[in-house]
Amino acid sequence: MQNSNQDLVVSRPPTAWGSLLVLTGFVLIGMAVGNILAVAVLALLFSSHQESVTVILNHLITNPAQVPNGWNALMILQGTVHFFSYLLPSLLFWLYIERKPVSDISPTKNPPAIIWALAFMLVLVFIPVNSLFIDLNASMKLPDALSGLERWMRHKEDQLSVMTEFITNYKSFSQLLIALFVVTLLPALGEEALFRGVLQTKIQRLTGNGHLAIWVSAAIFSAIHFQFYGFLPRMLLGALFGYLFYWTGNFWVAVLAHFVNNGFVLVMMYLRNLGIIKIDIEETKSMPILLIALSFFMSMAILRFIRQVNASGQGTVQR
Repeated sequence: MQNSNQDLVVSRPPTAWGSLLVLTGFVLIGMAVGNILAVAVLALLFSSHQESVTVILNHLITNPAQVPNGWNALMILQGTVHFFSYLLPSLLFWLYIERKPVSDISPTKNPPAIIWALAFMLVLVFIPVNSLFIDLNASMKLPDALSGLERWMRHKEDQLSVMTEFITNYKSFSQLLIALFVVTLLPALGEEALFRGVLQTKIQRLTGNGHLAIWVSAAIFSAIHFQFYGFLPRMLLGALFGYLFYWTGNFWVAVLAHFVNNGFVLVMMYLRNLGIIKIDIEETKSMPILLIALSFFMSMAILRFIRQVNASGQGTVQR
């Protein structure tokens, strides 16, 4: 009986599928806890006798400009929910279900300096290619039989657009720094930990197919944002981050790429708000076809070089 009890104490999910179910549970619980804590914080800081926290939340989602200190409230809401939904569940799963040190999430510790520079460059070079898919996805039309679903999707997209426009409508440097932390650093850490460090790794072990793991993880990564008219470009970015992780073996290279992608948008919006530049980085129209073609070939060349560095043994262990 004593041995049986000990076995129960140290038991883990018996299969890879079982561990993925546990991961899903961690994420769902984290989302619930994050939302509850965010609501509690907002109630303490922003609610009053005249206006309940429910009303504040509704205004934050539908018209955040109506909420006093709405920008700060959105930062608190987004930062809290994101930490508990992505980063914390990933760390708990890795430490207590996988029972591995956090350092093991990154098999290769020190890629060559050229890899870091190329990962930084790749994200910027890839922008024209992704503009084509942004345009295609934004102009998506569903069959008439699904017109009700399309109206609901458009409504949700419009709500998120209002929030995004409000969040990026800042002119102070301090707001830019806060946005870089909440909208850039936290997602880069949390989403890469969950979708590349944990999920992609688990699917690859389960299927033995790294490419399948990359694209499945990228699809889930895009779907969980619930931005239907941005699904394709976000999935492509997820695959891009996935291949960087797959071919370098370094988690932090993927984090850097994710950080550069989000951070570049925020900095460009900041400069536009100040009137320094006139480029609208949020434009959904595709760029000129020659620029897209050049972007595609340059992106493929960079990825090919990174893969060659990996194959030569300079970047990571063979996968």
